[in-house]
Amino acid sequence: MSDDQAARPVEAAPAPAPVPVPAGDQLPADLDVTGYRGPYTFPDNSRRRIPGAIYLAAAAACLFAWVTRADGGVLVNDGLFFAAVLLGAVGAFHLAAGWHLRVRETDALVAASKKIGFPVGHASAQLSWRGLRSRPTWRILLYSAEDPPEQRGLVLVDGIDGSVVAHFVEANPEDWSVYSD
Repeated sequence: MSDDQAARPVEAAPAPAPVPVPAGDQLPADLDVTGYRGPYTFPDNSRRRIPGAIYLAAAAACLFAWVTRADGGVLVNDGLFFAAVLLGAVGAFHLAAGWHLRVRETDALVAASKKIGFPVGHASAQLSWRGLRSRPTWRILLYSAEDPPEQRGLVLVDGIDGSVVAHFVEANPEDWSVYSD
């Protein structure tokens, strides 16, 4: 080994580039409890009218093409007519079922509390639909205010006009003794 080689410092190898770490599983922003922005608002059923209008427009386009171009060809045939009928039926249903939800869960809870006949402790609300036109209806499950609750009730409140559709009250059959001190 010559003196020139011994006098030169040894160069260090360049540092490897950092490897990116995968982010892993993350909750969507709307499910992150640290970003709580207030009570949940149920979506309005009147949003069904938008796809209903789109289906009806597509049905009209299919029907127009069938009427003006139906000559037994490959692209425009009787299948287009049946597509127009099907799209028209689905669009009409969407328009008919596009109710505007006027009664919110807190208003439904008030109506249920008035009908049930006992002071309410815990309660929960669930939005459901009834009938062929999917009329929105609140299902309210109520427990009496005692600890443990002595009564429970189920009240169905119409989501359009706030009237009580049906109600049922019974003595609470659940055994709560395992939870007492």
